Amino acid sequence: MSEYPLLNAALFASLGVALFAIAASILLRLTPLKLWREIVEERNMAVAIFAGAATLGICWIIAAAMH
Repeated sequence: MSEYPLLNAALFASLGVALFAIAASILLRLTPLKLWREIVEERNMAVAIFAGAATLGICWIIAAAMH
């Protein structure tokens, strides 16, 4: 941590976004179906809800760990 709060915020925000991107890519690889095709082309609402809930869960875990 530095003595500059704006720099700290930028570092933590970029670290959080990077961790989210890694976790989201792992989630995409672990699911047995193609999420984008199911959500956009097939209009599968259950898959969209799952993707949103997983995204929020990952974000909350990262935010709690960084807080």
